Amino acid sequence: MADIGADGPFSAYPGVERWFAVVTGNGVTLDFDGIRRRQVAGDAPLNFAGVEAPGCRLIDGLTRDLNLMFKDGRGAMSNVTTGSWDEAFAMRGLFTATPGRWSGGSESRGLDIHELLWDDGGDPVAWTFVPDDAGATVAGWWIGYSP
Repeated sequence: MADIGADGPFSAYPGVERWFAVVTGNGVTLDFDGIRRRQVAGDAPLNFAGVEAPGCRLIDGLTRDLNLMFKDGRGAMSNVTTGSWDEAFAMRGLFTATPGRWSGGSESRGLDIHELLWDDGGDPVAWTFVPDDAGATVAGWWIGYSP
């Protein structure tokens, strides 16, 4: 997670793939060589090459974001929606935007807001997350990575 408190360019990370999601705040406008992309809480995570280093302008005040960055391999980040998630990755995680209950196979546990649950065992069992607030716009983000 990172806080964006002022306008300015993102750092360049050549050779790195990047996923970006707004967690809290009013979001940002990213400028990719003249192509503007508005990114706010609730939008699907944005995927781009780390070398791009887009310009960033705050929409209205501090924004907190979640990043997945990796070299080589395959990764993904997606919004938690109803139903289960069972994508096959060597490592999988859930980052919560709201408190709720995670379940995977025979395991189940309550998670707090902004908590990271991480599994590096590659267990392909389906995961579910049910937020305490059924009206939550985004309950969290599924994160996966395989080297």
